Amino acid sequence: MKMPIQEKLAKWFIWGSALLTVSILALIVGYVMVQGLGQLSISFFLENPRKMGSEGGIFSPLVGTIYFTLLTMLLAIPVGVGAAVYLSEFTREGPLVRVIRFFSDALAGIPSIVIGLFGFAFFVVLLEPITGGWSIISGSLTAFCMILPIIIRVTEEALQAIPNSYREGSLALGVSKWDTVMNVVLPSALPGIFTASLLGIGRVIGETAALLLTLGGSLLIPKSIFSPARTLSMHLYLVAMETGEFGVAFGTAAVLILLILLINLGGYYLVQRLTRRMVGD
Repeated sequence: MKMPIQEKLAKWFIWGSALLTVSILALIVGYVMVQGLGQLSISFFLENPRKMGSEGGIFSPLVGTIYFTLLTMLLAIPVGVGAAVYLSEFTREGPLVRVIRFFSDALAGIPSIVIGLFGFAFFVVLLEPITGGWSIISGSLTAFCMILPIIIRVTEEALQAIPNSYREGSLALGVSKWDTVMNVVLPSALPGIFTASLLGIGRVIGETAALLLTLGGSLLIPKSIFSPARTLSMHLYLVAMETGEFGVAFGTAAVLILLILLINLGGYYLVQRLTRRMVGD
């Protein structure tokens, strides 16, 4: 059967769009890696930056990135998953749920620099006796506000994708609603929750604008969550814009890309293992 001309055009348009997207991504990543891989060495990873980051390595920004990301996810994942469970499992569709979803979606659309300005005014200035001013905890609380809607929405979609027969079978056996959610629904939704977490991690690691106002940008190794620090993305921006040392900036960008790639590959592997285990493979 001959394919209609409209269907052929649509097919070529879809393939062309996909090819263009992949080509642009490959061009950007390839250019950065070609420019940055030559900067990588053992000393680049183990030395602290010097002279505003124009010399030395990226050890303290790498440590700051790890501290900041872990703290942010420790704050965001329990709250985000808990909110998604409440919206999906313990409420009925009504005005309250619609209002919560509306404000959650609105929060996701606020520019990061606006959230950074709020974080500076609230966490850095107003709560300085608690947070220590510019610090990892101030940056993490600000990033928490940015990624919470992502985790809530993706987790909620994962929970709603679980067949109702799972819930009905558990409840028919006399299991309580809470135990059904904790022992049946949540384990089945773990791949989706991992996906939500990976999306949050990607947003956190790549964020710059909001952290310039809250994290402090210190080149020293942070001693606690109340110490100022800088992340790799901040280090990349500050080195490129303030010192003009693009060799160090491209090296930092290459490390950032490799780090995000490693996290995503690790997350993909875990999701696949969880999925195979649930289907009994």
